[in-house]
Amino acid sequence: MMPLADERLDATFTALADPTRRAIVARLARGDATVNELAAPFDMSLPGISKHLKVLERSGLISRSRDAQFRPCHLERAALDPAVEWIEEHRRIWDERFDQLDAHLRDLQAGPSGGRNDEEDQ
Repeated sequence: MMPLADERLDATFTALADPTRRAIVARLARGDATVNELAAPFDMSLPGISKHLKVLERSGLISRSRDAQFRPCHLERAALDPAVEWIEEHRRIWDERFDQLDAHLRDLQAGPSGGRNDEEDQ
């Protein structure tokens, strides 16, 4: 069974894999919005937008509250933290690997003796 943290990370990346949902998250980063406000830039039905919102809500990236007859959506910024941490950790790993690859390629370009005279090795 997958640990809860992994499931949340999977849900976050799954939610962000769709360009419409990424656009919704970007819009909510500027402030809360109603479903109608979120739907406005898209050529999509309200039920279609609602499906995207449900995915974002299940992933924990957004929440909805009640304000009279409105149900504004709110970005849960802290829910992005595990994804940001995962990306940063893997960016560091890949940077280290690329640095090692660069060093290896420099060694290869220097030749088998590393640019030294073969007599120095004896």
